[in-house]
Amino acid sequence: MILARVIGNSVASVKHACFDGKSVLIVQPVRADGKTPLGKSFLSVDSVQAGVGDLVLCAREGNTARQILGKDTDPLHSVILGIVDTVVPG
Repeated sequence: MILARVIGNSVASVKHACFDGKSVLIVQPVRADGKTPLGKSFLSVDSVQAGVGDLVLCAREGNTARQILGKDTDPLHSVILGIVDTVVPG
């Protein structure tokens, strides 16, 4: 699992049917402070109605994403699993 910040939305007029009705957000992995970028941003399917600026928990592995969304054969790579309220390092 990855801690990330939602930094944008994606819009696609043509897309695979598995994405119909789902938001695909741009997320930036961050350190535990919730601010410091860590690696490259990527696209993630939103399953929790997250929005730009939210700190989120992502699964970045296709099989996990497919299981969570109940889509065994769809081309999924990442899914947002939760909106993080607080991070307590330690």
